Amino acid sequence: MAELFSDAWMKSYMEEWNNEPELSDALAKINFSTTIGYGIKDDDKAKGIITIENGKVISAGAYNGEELNWDLRATEANWNKWLEKGLGMASLGAAYVGGKLKFKSGDYGAMIKEPRMAGPFVKSFTVMGRVS
Repeated sequence: MAELFSDAWMKSYMEEWNNEPELSDALAKINFSTTIGYGIKDDDKAKGIITIENGKVISAGAYNGEELNWDLRATEANWNKWLEKGLGMASLGAAYVGGKLKFKSGDYGAMIKEPRMAGPFVKSFTVMGRVS
């Protein structure tokens, strides 16, 4: 398996994302477009990035200083746990409140209150677990 959030890992994640209707099609219905960075909790910058247009990931790879709308951070141990077991709505809330999942940028509160975004966000963790 490629290193977590490496260029190769992010490109595989893009393929998995775009092949999951509960994620890409659901977000297309609300014309969701953004950039999301993923990284390790105490690192200075994100490791990987995806760019989404109308629900579909149009580019993915190693982070190179792009502007991020969302920057998600956790310890490598927590990322690996979520990749293995997934993350449900309750465990997402617990991870956020407990500081295990940090949003260096992006509005967790607004996202979680919008069911058309919250469901796909939770689904994205299941999709991450499919990356090999």
